[in-house]
Amino acid sequence: MPDLLLLALLLAAVAIGWWLGRRERGKDVFTSQQPSLSRDYFVGLNYLLNEQPDRAIETFVAALEVNSDTIETHITLGNLFRLRGEADRAVKIHQNLLARPSLSAVQSNQVQLELSRDFLHLGLLDRAERLLQTLVRDTHDEDLRESAKRLLVDLFEQEQEWQAALEVAQPTLISRYQDTRRAAAHWLCELAEQDLRSASPALARKRLRQALSIDEHCVRVNWLLAKIEHDTGHYKAEIRILKRIPHQDRDFAPIILEPLRNAYQLLDDENGLETALRELIDLTPFTSAVIMLAETLQRREGNDAAAAFISEQLATAPSLRGVDYLMDLYRQKADTEERNRIDLLKRHTHTLLEARPRHRCRRCGFAGAQLHWRCPSCRSWGTTKPITGIEGE
Repeated sequence: MPDLLLLALLLAAVAIGWWLGRRERGKDVFTSQQPSLSRDYFVGLNYLLNEQPDRAIETFVAALEVNSDTIETHITLGNLFRLRGEADRAVKIHQNLLARPSLSAVQSNQVQLELSRDFLHLGLLDRAERLLQTLVRDTHDEDLRESAKRLLVDLFEQEQEWQAALEVAQPTLISRYQDTRRAAAHWLCELAEQDLRSASPALARKRLRQALSIDEHCVRVNWLLAKIEHDTGHYKAEIRILKRIPHQDRDFAPIILEPLRNAYQLLDDENGLETALRELIDLTPFTSAVIMLAETLQRREGNDAAAAFISEQLATAPSLRGVDYLMDLYRQKADTEERNRIDLLKRHTHTLLEARPRHRCRRCGFAGAQLHWRCPSCRSWGTTKPITGIEGE
């Protein structure tokens, strides 16, 4: 049983014990109900200590009457079912609480919030949305309203309703929470991509400027702005925008290399490309940038100049890709026997390079070949980045 669930059950048991003790203090010690209630409580504890949480929860629920003193404990027990993946049982407990006429407005709102979580867990998004919209509109408890808004934002993200999520999050959640601020910039990027698919670049630019005003570190904004400039043939503007990305987040420098080279080639400006690559390497000496500059030197000055440059870089920043490229250079000048040896080594380096992921989420560790703006595993925005280092970019 997970530690969190065990702790929650223990806390619930303490609360139930306190309530039962308080309840019985007002009664005659010889009443017939006391032994039964005490027995139920200790039976539940026994189940808990023997790691039989299902039976423990059922016993605790049976021992508790629903009244103003036990509402919180019933809510907690319902949440325990949800934590165990039994959201349908949590729904029954929370709906049973809502049917009680004795609930105060605050208690009713608390139960509705937990019930909306149950519905979200079960994938009943329409029912969850109705509850959350009501809470956001009607509750006077600011903390509860904020919790409802955050759940509503999560719901709209699941449904990919980016504009709706943005409207709920503005302005309070965006100003208060960094993760919401980062997510909001990506929602606007999603909307901008929709605009581009519908041939509305002007509206896309407007959304992207808004995204950058929300999160100036959002790399995706400049990535899309550069794409717009490329598609409209403004290659100098594209280069200017691409160069902003490493200053926003150095870890994303490798993603600009291919579009940067393409833009300079379309401008027939190899000297400009070399200058840009040297500037980038001074800022972030990633292997992919080093290899691209070596390829430029190879075309202009030959293999020896490229090999000397790569060797110098490997001395300070070793990498598997750099070694593999250096072997390519040596192979071109090798005799047959040396080529066979180099080919054998390259088979090993290729195996290693092909097996490695190219990107990794910095929050949950999910890794893969593709760059995802939103991690497929933990669903965090902007946390997946190129892998760098000895085996990376």
